[in-house]
Amino acid sequence: MRGYVLRRCLLALAQCLVVLVAVFAVGSFLPGDTADVLRGELGTPEQVEALRARLGLDEPALTRFGHWLAHLLTGDLGHSLTTGLPVGDDLGRRVGVTLLLGLPALLLVTVLAPVVGTLSGLREGSLLDRALNTAAVVLHAVPEFVLGLLLVASVSLAAGLLPATAVGMDGAALLAQPAVLVLPVIVLTARHLCDLARQIRAAVAVQRHGAVAGHLRLLGMRERTVVLRHVLPGALGPAAQQYARCVEGLLGGAVLVEAVFGFRGLGDGFVEAVQNRDLPQVQTYALLFSATAVLVNLIGDLVAHRLAPRREVTG
Repeated sequence: MRGYVLRRCLLALAQCLVVLVAVFAVGSFLPGDTADVLRGELGTPEQVEALRARLGLDEPALTRFGHWLAHLLTGDLGHSLTTGLPVGDDLGRRVGVTLLLGLPALLLVTVLAPVVGTLSGLREGSLLDRALNTAAVVLHAVPEFVLGLLLVASVSLAAGLLPATAVGMDGAALLAQPAVLVLPVIVLTARHLCDLARQIRAAVAVQRHGAVAGHLRLLGMRERTVVLRHVLPGALGPAAQQYARCVEGLLGGAVLVEAVFGFRGLGDGFVEAVQNRDLPQVQTYALLFSATAVLVNLIGDLVAHRLAPRREVTG
């Protein structure tokens, strides 16, 4: 187990480094840079070149990447080329907004998915199972931004039940008006709830009809005990990996959801940084997203590896 953990941790570090190199390379090859964005069409070529030199954009790309990486190792995330402010300050303001969306969605997925998946798996082929599977397929097929727009049009604009946007609201204002969080949390929850519930449903169905469960029934164990002691624990391994992907997906889904509902969170900050060709900010967001994805998948794989059955009882 120790060797497995060490290999996965080294692989995780390598994955983060590859993401950073790839993001920096793509950002460097995009047409224009921060100087072009700041000066716009009104700046003369001489002014743009002077601004580029002041921002250090005239240095070779590898040199700039090396400087950023060296500062990162000391805990310095650098300064925004657009505003001149520390990147960490902007990141800190936006993290709270994204957490206000992500944590309730994650809580709903954590509570509802095992219930829905277990009920469906234990009643495989029943009317309840077919109804839940149909709802899961339909919700999963609808893209997040489409579902968001549909909810805004129907619930907010047509019915007037909930706020349609959070434009101009910071973390404190969002906490003061929690109703504005309802629709985006529903959008974030829907697809990942479907994914995890279907995974749990499949795992429960497999474990319920497996040789171990059959052997325990032959020994006279009650069905409820078989489910609680074997079926559900046996489904935790595959579910842990899918749960990790849900956590990763919630962070990625925030980019679209924040754009639809006007939240100034991490997703909005990343899009803004790309538009401004602000590579220090882009690199920092890429590091945060990739490190989160790698970490949660690493934890999911370790849990699945730990819970994986080492032997199978035959009847």
